[in-house]
Amino acid sequence: MNPQIALITILTDDVPRLKTFYQNVLGFAIKQDLEQYIEFESPGVRFAICARSVLFAVSQHPSYQQAHSGQAFELAFPLESPAVVDQTYMEIVLRGATPVQTPADMPWGQHTAMFADPDGNIHELFCDLPQEN
Repeated sequence: MNPQIALITILTDDVPRLKTFYQNVLGFAIKQDLEQYIEFESPGVRFAICARSVLFAVSQHPSYQQAHSGQAFELAFPLESPAVVDQTYMEIVLRGATPVQTPADMPWGQHTAMFADPDGNIHELFCDLPQEN
């Protein structure tokens, strides 16, 4: 196996709500819209939203019928500078992202901010801080 990720799919029970968020709040352009499966333009990796019911219909695996609970994954969005992280965080919160953590310098050498999508998935904006000599 080649350990490379080619597609990230967010499973949801409300595709239209997440489609609106990722398109209007985060600015992703839609590549393909099949109503219960939405794929967005995303350089480097395919990115999609899919209804749990679609995957259950295909596989019949009972886990697709279980309600989602808790944080299962995080998307991290790289930005150019702390100022851009700060500005982007303010903009997406004003457009509807749920604030989780305001921008701050982290001990691992990044400036980060956290926000949540309508399903409660927490994601990160970040940039690397200049290395001190």
